[in-house]
Amino acid sequence: MTCTMTRTLAALQIAVTLRIAVVLRIAVTLLIAVALPLPLQADPPPAAGLGPPLSAAEFDAYATGKTLSYAQYGVIWGTEQYLPNRQVLWAPSQSSCEYGTWEEQDGAICFTYEASPGPNCWLFYRGPIGLLAQFVGGGTLLSEVDRSPAPLSCPGPLIGA
Repeated sequence: MTCTMTRTLAALQIAVTLRIAVVLRIAVTLLIAVALPLPLQADPPPAAGLGPPLSAAEFDAYATGKTLSYAQYGVIWGTEQYLPNRQVLWAPSQSSCEYGTWEEQDGAICFTYEASPGPNCWLFYRGPIGLLAQFVGGGTLLSEVDRSPAPLSCPGPLIGA
């Protein structure tokens, strides 16, 4: 082979390699775009057919004495232990626990915590495998993903609570 042919062949190999790299980059970008969830927007309302939200009495009967974990899009949001007399112990995911209370306000279950200003109100529904919780006025929809009679395990000063 002549020197000119060798250079031409090398240039052609480089051009083909670059085109393959570009095609692979486009394919990977498309694959990632399809695999990733859509940008988080307001969650949809609970599915039709769930019926009305739980009343305070129904929620109390369901939750008291249990520790429930909630998730959004498969990611744990937090865990809450429901104590007697509408007392709660809340642990946002990967965080310490805080005590609070809940009460019914205008058909919603509203939680007030030691370190949080004002009530956080939710509508609770019986879902196919547990509770669904819809944040009032904000779109967040959580699903119950774990239920236990065991107390909440809290790091720090609330250990053994």
